[in-house]
Amino acid sequence: MEKYDIEKLKKTVPCAALLEKAGWKIDIAESTRDAIKYRLGEGKIVIVIHDGRGWFDPMSPKKGDVFNLAEHLGADGFEEALEQVADLVGFKPTEPAWKRPIRNKPTAPVGRRWAERSKPRPGTPAWRYLTEARAIPDHLIQEVVDQNLLREGPRGSMWAAHFDDAGAVVGWEERGPEWRGFATGGSKVLFRLGPAQAKRVCTTEAAIDAMSLAAIEGLRHDSLYVSTGGGWSPATDAAIRALAGRPDALLVAATDSNLQGDVFGDRIRAIAEAEGCRFERLRSREDDWNEELKAIRHRA
Repeated sequence: MEKYDIEKLKKTVPCAALLEKAGWKIDIAESTRDAIKYRLGEGKIVIVIHDGRGWFDPMSPKKGDVFNLAEHLGADGFEEALEQVADLVGFKPTEPAWKRPIRNKPTAPVGRRWAERSKPRPGTPAWRYLTEARAIPDHLIQEVVDQNLLREGPRGSMWAAHFDDAGAVVGWEERGPEWRGFATGGSKVLFRLGPAQAKRVCTTEAAIDAMSLAAIEGLRHDSLYVSTGGGWSPATDAAIRALAGRPDALLVAATDSNLQGDVFGDRIRAIAEAEGCRFERLRSREDDWNEELKAIRHRA
């Protein structure tokens, strides 16, 4: 097939078409407009990006265009991938039903948007969301606010900051009663709660899980509670390696108690081994640490 036709197929057939035909489903709670998460069974995940023209597997280094995806899903070589993609010309995959309106105006720089938002305080929508829906105790929320890690988001949501090594806000996790996402135009590095020089580093998959584990443990002074924001970017990998490389470091994989959490845990274990630091796997009895915190408070 001529190159022109191949390029035309790339523009005509979105990655979502292949995934939907193969039985994959959109995880709407974990998706954003710029990154749509598809799942198949337990632990199989593909993130579709670039307006449907690209994809990556968060559990491995695999990524690419629609032809690479066809091979990832089982096509035996490029010729078979080409046939599968060509067969889907005209197929319209299901569009996600987004709850957040499309922004019609240019997005302001990340740092400015963060600075323009107010900090949560008792009684504000974000504070109530964290205490009522997420069971985070008031004293822990105040500690997180004091460390400049939280902001009031729209519609009762909260923003939890990701900082780079220079201390600049580069993005934030967004969680609320009706929304779950990440800062538009932001970068995932790490949410960090606790002493910057703590030797024990507990890595979770969400800022709310990091706060929940900190609440369960009483915010240990020897511990830094971090979140990857559900992703694993090169910047996240580098940040965890930097923490693991410090003298007497202990990396704790406090990821979810499921297959995806175990995959992330294995990555953290591999970093610990590569950097020569200690490692522990810490599991919640519930699916994640926020569910564990809510169960503890319910029993109390």
